[in-house]
Order: sequence, then C-alpha cells, then structure tokens
Amino acid sequence: MAVQSLLNFPQGIDTQLGRAFGGVDLSEGQWQKLALARASMRLAPLLFVLDEPTASLDPPSEHAIFERYMERARSIAPGGITVIVSHRFSTVAGADLILVLKGGRLVEAGSHEELLANSSTYSELYSLQQTAYSSAT
Repeated sequence: MAVQSLLNFPQGIDTQLGRAFGGVDLSEGQWQKLALARASMRLAPLLFVLDEPTASLDPPSEHAIFERYMERARSIAPGGITVIVSHRFSTVAGADLILVLKGGRLVEAGSHEELLANSSTYSELYSLQQTAYSSAT
C-alpha cells in the first residue's frame, strides 16, 4: 500500500500501523517523525535523549524539527537536559554546549562559535562537511 496522509488511512487515526501487524506501512522518514512525536509526549522531562533524530528526514523536515526541539529544550523544566547525538553539524550548531568525541574520548567542548574559532577537530570536520554538502548541490 502506498504511503498516505493520516486522514486518508482506512480507519483514520485508528488505523493499525506496521505491516507485521496487518496494518499500513510508513516510509522510513514517517516512522522517524512518529518516534520523535512519541518521545515528546512527556511535558517536562529532566533528561531528553535524541540519537540521530533526523537521520531519515529530508533537509526541510530536519530544519523544522531542530528548530522545534531547540526551542523545546530551552523551555523544559529548570535543570532539564536535552542530549542530541548527531554526525550532522547543521544539527548541533545551535546547541548551547557541543561535546566532540574522537576515539571514544572527549577531545573538545564549547559552543559552535568557540569550536570554530579554535584550530580544532570540530572546525576541521565542520569545514569538510560544509564543503561536501555545498559541492553535492
């Protein structure tokens, strides 16, 4: 069955999802968005962990989701922490604190601006990724 909007599912919001359960299948990106929505059900989590949360999404969806999650992260309960694990620098650039791991060890920490200003692993990798994405278009 082709991917459809929620309103067009056979039983609307009561439609069973997942082929294994005899339901409607979703695209990888739609499953990703559903998982993100489920993760956001708790109103004021003390710890909110997102591991490659936009891996299956197109760039406009990725941008919209990160704008929402950064806004949400800054408005959750005082003392609440949001951890985002990502290989995409566009994802982490807006974070308050970026931790750079290399070989399983913490090698750098700082804001996007601080890490770019230093001759660092982060700035080198950021430049490589920026060049790769700009030459791909």
